[in-house]
Amino acid sequence: MPRLGFASPGVAALNAPSRVREETQNLMAHSSQPTAGPASLPASARIVIIGGGIVGCSTAYHLTRLGWRDLVLIDQGPLFQNWGSTSHAPGLIFQHNNSQTVCQLARWTIETYREVAPHARQPAFFPVGSLEIAATAARARELKRKLGNALAWGLEAALIDNDAIRRLSPLMRTDDLHGAFHVPSDANVNAAALCEAMAGYCRSRGTLSIHEHTPVSGFGRAHGRVNAVHTPRGTIQADLVLCAAGLWGPEVGRLAGVPIPLLPMQHLYARTAPLPELRGETQILRHPIIRDQDHDMYYRQHGEAYGFGSYGHDPLPVNLADIPKRDGATIFPFTPEHMASAQRAAEHRMPCLRSAPIAHSFNGVFSFTADAQSLLGEWPELRGFWIAEAVWVTHGGGVGRAMAQWLSHGNPGLDLREVDVNRIAPHARSPRFVRERSCRQYIEVYDIIHPLEQPTVARNLRLSPFHARQRELQAHCFEVAGWERPQWYESNRALLSAAEAPARDDWTGRNWSPVIAAEHRACRERVALVDVSALAKIEVAGPGALALLERLAAADMNKPVGKVIYTTFLNAQGGIQTDVAVIRRAEDRFWVVTGARQVGLDVAWMKRNLRESEAVQLTDLSSAYCGVAVWGPRARELLASVCEDDVSHAAFPFLTARDLVVAQVPVVAVRVSYVGELGWELYAPTEFGLALWDGLWAAGRRFGAAAVGHGAVDSLRLEKGFRAWGSDIHTEHNPLEAGLGFAVSRTKADFIGQAALAAVGDRPARRLCCLVLADPKVALMGKEPVFDGDRVVGHVTSANYGYTVGQSIAYAYLPSERAAVGTKLEIYFFGQRHAATVSAEPLYDPKHAKLRS
Repeated sequence: MPRLGFASPGVAALNAPSRVREETQNLMAHSSQPTAGPASLPASARIVIIGGGIVGCSTAYHLTRLGWRDLVLIDQGPLFQNWGSTSHAPGLIFQHNNSQTVCQLARWTIETYREVAPHARQPAFFPVGSLEIAATAARARELKRKLGNALAWGLEAALIDNDAIRRLSPLMRTDDLHGAFHVPSDANVNAAALCEAMAGYCRSRGTLSIHEHTPVSGFGRAHGRVNAVHTPRGTIQADLVLCAAGLWGPEVGRLAGVPIPLLPMQHLYARTAPLPELRGETQILRHPIIRDQDHDMYYRQHGEAYGFGSYGHDPLPVNLADIPKRDGATIFPFTPEHMASAQRAAEHRMPCLRSAPIAHSFNGVFSFTADAQSLLGEWPELRGFWIAEAVWVTHGGGVGRAMAQWLSHGNPGLDLREVDVNRIAPHARSPRFVRERSCRQYIEVYDIIHPLEQPTVARNLRLSPFHARQRELQAHCFEVAGWERPQWYESNRALLSAAEAPARDDWTGRNWSPVIAAEHRACRERVALVDVSALAKIEVAGPGALALLERLAAADMNKPVGKVIYTTFLNAQGGIQTDVAVIRRAEDRFWVVTGARQVGLDVAWMKRNLRESEAVQLTDLSSAYCGVAVWGPRARELLASVCEDDVSHAAFPFLTARDLVVAQVPVVAVRVSYVGELGWELYAPTEFGLALWDGLWAAGRRFGAAAVGHGAVDSLRLEKGFRAWGSDIHTEHNPLEAGLGFAVSRTKADFIGQAALAAVGDRPARRLCCLVLADPKVALMGKEPVFDGDRVVGHVTSANYGYTVGQSIAYAYLPSERAAVGTKLEIYFFGQRHAATVSAEPLYDPKHAKLRS
């Protein structure tokens, strides 16, 4: 990357000794205040960025580096010690995250801040590394999992012993620790100084006009697009708007009619007076930043002093109207009653703090969301209005880079499904939901969270019409986009034989039941009733419906009425935006059936690619139709017993759909199966749902029917090699490497992503492969690194035990040269490597005879 060309480079040294005393007078050194920019607002801009914190400034910086001009940044308060979190954030950057996306955003952040820091007016970037210490045996085991993530994501990290901890952090007590997780490239930053440096770079290039004390008062719009930003100082005509207002995002969103579901929360931080142990310290930061998650604590050095923050108190949510607006910081008075236990924990971990008075303390404010993730992307109901909210300093530089690439190229450069604002279902935008879930996220922020951990608050909101019957069967439900979806039924325990399910340990056995094995067998051997109401049904109708779907889908959509087409929607780079089943209901009417988690993303994608000239109506039918899947070798017998229509293979072939009457209920019957067995998905108007379930249940007794949860569905689909969106496939994978080339038309012209796929050809650089572990008793959870000797060559995307094939199965993308059947590899799991072999797929019914029977 070329060297930055700032007009007036600042201090070159990152740790200038003369600045230590100045820095320790405040939590974060105040940046020099900029001039306010031009006296009057420009009349127009290519983009107006609302918010001069770390996200707004980072986005402006990266847009400038991509060649943009005519950028305007406005903020309601002063810059760059603004009325938001950036001004008072302690600045610790821990890059590791169990999410590959979030980890990558943090890695991009480190790159951005390192690049900018030499041009800041004062020291701003301190690459001191980090320690995440283990005060319990459970945490030590969790650190082994973190190391697996780091290996999988390509983040340099290591587990170190107590002697190594003492060498890096000599003030810390270590005799009661179980080691630590060390990331040498982690850092601490002065976020306000970095904001000023990034803004200065843009202004030196003449690309950015900055205006402080300029609040937003409204927006102009026309034809579903934003086209202006109104302020008390005037109106700016704008092609695009980016809301990066941080804490104030919900208020800005309200003015635009856009819900931004975040909750500002108070957070305590304290800094000691100078410590005798650090007297004469010449560097602002020498020691690594520290997390003691067992005690909800973190620490950082401030020259001769130390600072610490705590999550070990009840959540302190705040209303926007109550947040103080002061030049220099937006903070609340310190509440010592919430820091008492943290003070004791700090004095235990850092004995030198016992006699040290607190010199500076406050309650800062920052944003939380219901799932602890950021909110990024374009709002589909107001085109041109983009959001980058609930972003901490840890990810601010990376988010700015992603937003700039997204705005410039239509692709952020990595898969953002976990942070895309369109993932948020309408029910999850309500203030009560946001408050309850966000407060819970604050409580759990440093907890050891199991991959299958379920929310404990704001539950039972979306219930299928069969829910009462499922409760009678002792359904254990997982939440999926608000739906209560059975994972297994405890009533099926009587079907379980002693040797059917290999035992699992405490970790892999959490949120799991051996009953899943019995349900798996019931589907393979008899017939299963599976609640699929959570599947989303989007009707695409109108004269332009076929043209839209032909452009979106990689498969040929021009099929006869009643045909079902499995396909993928791709982005311009050939990445898989989603995979869906498309049902042609009429010449100009289709159903797009997709997952509950991705429906908001899919609808936004369809709207984004809908041309103004196309007469198309998109209608979400998800709540209007419930669904029951009837899957298994006796599915036809069961369906025929409650239906007078011919459901033989000749009359009702695989991948077709028909309107039937089943148990006196009108249904859309779709002959598809996600488990590799004969079967149908039956969609009925919701008011008929209970009658449908009862009719099938009563008739199913003589066929051995069982209610089956989605825990079994996952093991069934993995034996069959069916892909799962979000883990096996997403925008960073193309269908050729994912093994979905069969769903790509070789003759259709002009679909999104076609040119990118043509460039890949028939020899992708990597392939999604089936791995079978040598020890079938090893249970994996997903995301584990795959080793070829000492080299990490991929990571597990999906894993489960195959109860029919009797093997522990994992899927992973591997370099094509290591994807051959028979290749020997190893998978790291909690500190151990387990032998695995690349196997031919699918493991079950490779000729697909059962699906087509």
